[in-house]
Formats: sequence, structure tokens, C-alpha cells
Amino acid sequence: MPLPPLVEPADELTIDEVRRYSRHLIIPDVGMVGQKRLKNAKVLVVGAGGLGSPALLYLAAAGVGTLGVVDFDTVDESNLQRQVIHGQSDIGKPKAVSAKESVAEVNPYVEVVLHEERLDEDNVLRIFEPYDLILDGTDNFATRYLVNDAAVLLGKPYVWGSIYRFEGQVSVFWAEHGPQYRDLYPEPPPPGMVPSCAEGGVLGVLCASIGSIMVTEAIKLITGIGEPLLGRLMVYDALEMSYRTLKLRKDPAGEPITGLLGDYEAFCGAVSEEASEAVKGSTISVTQLEQWIKERENGERDFVIVDVREPNEYEINKIPTAVLIPKGEFLNGSALEKLPQDKQVVLHCKTGVRSAETLAILKGAGFADAVHVGGGVAAWVNQIDPSQPAY
Repeated sequence: MPLPPLVEPADELTIDEVRRYSRHLIIPDVGMVGQKRLKNAKVLVVGAGGLGSPALLYLAAAGVGTLGVVDFDTVDESNLQRQVIHGQSDIGKPKAVSAKESVAEVNPYVEVVLHEERLDEDNVLRIFEPYDLILDGTDNFATRYLVNDAAVLLGKPYVWGSIYRFEGQVSVFWAEHGPQYRDLYPEPPPPGMVPSCAEGGVLGVLCASIGSIMVTEAIKLITGIGEPLLGRLMVYDALEMSYRTLKLRKDPAGEPITGLLGDYEAFCGAVSEEASEAVKGSTISVTQLEQWIKERENGERDFVIVDVREPNEYEINKIPTAVLIPKGEFLNGSALEKLPQDKQVVLHCKTGVRSAETLAILKGAGFADAVHVGGGVAAWVNQIDPSQPAY
């Protein structure tokens, strides 16, 4: 349904601004009034990563007067495949600072406000309060629920986007006028069920496809034009090149949000309770593993290292002598027959999350002395063998 414009128009556009935004001004639906609304708008982008990069660039180009950026991370070389707001010379620089510099190049008339801190229960309401609209481009469930609950409490609309491999999703949530994120996902998925982009990957250009849709929705909300994705979920499949739109409705049985949760990380649980219990006393460091390998070479210890990542990850880097048995084979039980009964099993994955879940399965199957490597192959490359590439 059409909504009234979110923002009142600014008093005027300068001659330079009229020249800059002329292609907007000649669209009857936008015009001078719509562009003045964009100039007066304050939009907060949560995350200057894959989705935040194109979103910030196009919000700036569109003439949004004030852009807030929430990001506490630094630019890594692996970001550059999709996070187009950053460049080679930005590696090691705070993402928020790098984003501000890029925005200044795109549009010097935009004010950029930096929030170089991790969004949490203590600061989210303070950070959100001055803004008209929130764009959520985060990649973890804890922050998504936090953003939603804060937006509901403050009565603010927000545009949500999500990407994974070749698929993306976008919707607009505004509890006062339609569904919220908890109507789509009442509960977070079970731990380990949905891999992150760092574990499962993402087609770089998918960020542009979804990020640009998010900005389109933001412009529509600010100016009051068109039909926003409120009450609708848009699903994009890049391989099929298909767009589907699903209807969303408020959950009549949904619990009202009256305050923030005490701990969103605990609510979403990175690992299951079983995995948390399994790793107690059964976690070794990469330096311990290195020593164990030396002891095995000297005949003082015997064990097998099992890599539970996917084959394409195994091709990037590996811990020496590790045997690849993907986590999925432990879930369906087929991996158990491949394991030696007379040797200790040492599990590892990329960072330790999947191996923790796998360790719980092994413990339940009777492999009492099995352990996993805290930090996984990422820690091995960082601390033991930096000659290998990281990802």
C-alpha cells in the first residue's frame, strides 16, 4: 500500500545541487519536492560490507543529506571481491572511515556520521534515534534481531537485505504499518544450520543486485512514491535470473516487543548446547596440534586429523595430513564408518564452529577422546603457516 513520505522536504536546493540531481528532477514522481526530501533525509546503514557498500554509494549519489555508517571492522583483502566501496589502498583501514572517504568522492554534499562501534543492546537505541530510516545489511542473526527490536521500539522503518551464494532477499519492515522481521523469522535457525558468507561464500555481484534494491526501497519510503516492499518478501535467484515476491503478514500470535533482550548472541546461539558441552576439555589450540604432529612423527602419539569443511574450501588451504570428510557426512552418519576405531580423532573446520557441532555428534557415537581445533584452519594459517592463503 502507498505510504506518506517519510521525510519533510528541505527548504531549497542550491544551483549546484539542481545541476547534480537533474536526472531525478525531471522525473515527475520525484521532482524538486522529492529531491528536497532526499536532501533532508537521515539514513543509517548498518554494516559497510557487501550490502552496505553499494547501498552507501547509491544513497550518496541519490542525494540523501545525512548518512550514518555503523561498522567496527577493518578492510581485509577478501572483502574486495564484493565490497566495492573499499579499494586496495584501504586494506587495514577502518571500514567506516574508508566508506566516508568514498562517499565524499561520490557526493561532497552528503554529511557522513561514523559510528565505529559494535552495535549492541547498550548503544543501539542511542545510535538509531536521530535517523529517519535504517538499512540493515548485516550478515548475522543476532544483529538482525537487535536491529528489528530497536526499530520496533523506536517506531522506525527499516529496509532489510540478505545474501548467500547466488540468492538474495529484501523486504521492508515497519511494525506500525505492517510486518516486522520476527513475523518472517519468529525464531533464529538452529546453530550451524545456516552458514555465514565467510563459510558458504557469496557471488560478489549479488551484493550490487540486492543493495540497489534496498536503496530503491529507501528512496520510495523517503519520497512517498510507489509501492514499498512492506508486507512482501522479494527473493532473487541469480542463477535462474528470477525474482519472486511472497506476501508477508503480521503474526497474530507474535509476542509484542516491549524491550531489548539482554543477550542477542545467546538468543541466536552460534553453537548448540550439545556442541558447547562437547568442546569442554576437548579443544586444542593450533600450537598444541603442531606439537602433536611432531610427537606423531616421532612415534609418541597416534591420531587422525579430519577436516569437516567442504571440498572447495579444502582446495584453498589445509592442515597437513588432514583427511577431508565434510560435516554433512557426519550428520547423515556415513562418516562414522570412515573413521579409525583405534586412533584419536582430531576435528577441524575453518574457525571451529562446524567442528564443534561435529564433535558433539562424535561424542554421542562413542568417540570419547575426540577433540577439535579451536580457531580451525584460519588460526593455523595465521599462527603456524602464513605461507598459505586465508579466505
